[in-house]
Amino acid sequence: MEKRKHSYHFHVSEVVDNKIEDVFGFNFGGHHDLKEMVEGVVASGTMTEKHAKELVCGVRLLHHVLKKYPGNPIFQSIKPSFKEFKDALKKQYCSCESK
Repeated sequence: MEKRKHSYHFHVSEVVDNKIEDVFGFNFGGHHDLKEMVEGVVASGTMTEKHAKELVCGVRLLHHVLKKYPGNPIFQSIKPSFKEFKDALKKQYCSCESK
């Protein structure tokens, strides 16, 4: 079965003096369903929906950058522990296989 590709747009704004100011935005995609992953974390009862969203987005974005720049020395110290953490997170909270 072919995996469905998901496409997302992240938009970051800053609130300054009660006014929303655009900072940046970017597109991001992959085979993981971020909504499903957040729902899995929330359903576990281990954290709030807000924190589940932050966790899922942060892990997915960092994982993407690590894959794009595997030889970058800045990432060498975290790669082994990040993979272990990511795999444990996915095993506990979602039905997706490890990549």
